[in-house]
Amino acid sequence: MKLEQGMAAVVTGGASGLGRASAKALADAGLKVAIFDINDEAGEEHAAAIGGTFHHVNIMDEQSVQDGFDAARAANGQERVTVHCAMASKRGKTIGFDKETGGYKRLSTEDYAFGAEGILVASYRIASISALGMANAEPLNDDGERGSITLTASVAAQDGQIGQVIYGSCKAGVNGLVLPMARDLMDLGIRVNSVMPGIFATPLMLGMKDRNPAMWAQLNASVPFPKRLGEPEEFASLILEIARNSYINGHQFRLDGAIRMPPK
Repeated sequence: MKLEQGMAAVVTGGASGLGRASAKALADAGLKVAIFDINDEAGEEHAAAIGGTFHHVNIMDEQSVQDGFDAARAANGQERVTVHCAMASKRGKTIGFDKETGGYKRLSTEDYAFGAEGILVASYRIASISALGMANAEPLNDDGERGSITLTASVAAQDGQIGQVIYGSCKAGVNGLVLPMARDLMDLGIRVNSVMPGIFATPLMLGMKDRNPAMWAQLNASVPFPKRLGEPEEFASLILEIARNSYINGHQFRLDGAIRMPPK
């Protein structure tokens, strides 16, 4: 798919980290980018910097997401590229030790359901609402292509660590969406893929650099090559290639410097 000047894109979680880098890369390629985020200040600042638009969107609320797409389409036109980076989740072991009682406690079903909503259900929500808009748009090329949707999974989908029963299983679910959704949408010319980033230098991870330099050095050394955390711009580079290359469809990409996560 040729990324034309003025083509519209939507990036969730575009105010920071991987989403922020993706939004900038798409804007640099000439696209009009709508950032969906709940961080108004950072989102508005970044949207202004890249010549895009910002929309306060809670990915866990159906109406908020629909309103966001409606506003983005009114401002920029029908999105042809959607990149979903936003998520919400909790952490905990299936069964853990409770210091207060001296016994064991179970990770609550409610906590698990929160993560499933914030990762898996939200991914379906974003992808399906975007796909409906794309389905009603004119094809962009002789292949009949109408758009590209990229979801963000994680290496935890395959290498889930201790305490990641919610995150790992729900990110695996994101990967599980890809092929059946790509096949659902094949006659409409809409591609669906996912990226599984490894350890990336996002704001959350960069905070460790000053707080715990030893742990920071250990994390960098744990990556086979290159021996460093991934740069958000490297994630964004893959996002651009997925959007551009019409033969990439129904695929899940590890982007991890060859790391394989240990149990903890």
